[in-house]
Amino acid sequence: MCHDHDSRPPAPPRSGDVAERGSLTLTAADGTDLSAAYAAPAGPARAGVVILPDIRGLHPYYVALAERFAEAGLPAVAIDYFGRTAGVAATGSREEDFDWQSHIPQTTDEGVDADTAAAAAYLRSRTDPALPVVTVGFCFGGSHAWRQSAGELPIAGSAGFYGRPSMVGDAARRAAKPVVMIVAGADSATPVEEQRQLAATMRAAGADVDEVVYEGAPHSFFDRAFGEWAEACDDAWRHVLALTDRVATP
Repeated sequence: MCHDHDSRPPAPPRSGDVAERGSLTLTAADGTDLSAAYAAPAGPARAGVVILPDIRGLHPYYVALAERFAEAGLPAVAIDYFGRTAGVAATGSREEDFDWQSHIPQTTDEGVDADTAAAAAYLRSRTDPALPVVTVGFCFGGSHAWRQSAGELPIAGSAGFYGRPSMVGDAARRAAKPVVMIVAGADSATPVEEQRQLAATMRAAGADVDEVVYEGAPHSFFDRAFGEWAEACDDAWRHVLALTDRVATP
């Protein structure tokens, strides 16, 4: 399954000071308010990250992940999907007992993209209007990150961890922006071959796809609690950071 309420992300392979961290409320273009978490590095920003969480929305794992990206020198915003159906989270992030099952079926591509655009705009308002931004998603969010390679969102690329190719759909045949696909070799949620086929389809469409499979790794292996996968976690970080370095402002 996806990262649970007590999961925490592994540390990035490069680390610096975090200058700012906190929760906020963003407003999408359709007027929807959504919860988000923001973290910023102490140094100058050359690229930014919008984090697309798993099915549970903005819970502590993703708040912590925004800080991890800031440690790696990247300002980051982690968003919550459920402003349209559940309202803004009272504490800034979803609690463990949040009933995500009733809200995920109501979550749309258009809503996710509108929320992503609001987060990207916030990053640019805090840094540089021309800041390159990538999306990084997990499970449900990983699927959307892959899908966003084909869209008109103001992003420079996307990275997805253990997504579902079926959610990408026809967008795979329109993929154009650089994509990182982090694939768990022993993923019980999605067969590896389906993800490899998705990568092939996106490459045929013209996208530059960095596909990496971690043999034997379970779904949601990117977790500091899984010490046996520490090496894979470090390598996954490097693939994602390579994308941010590639699109970064010179």
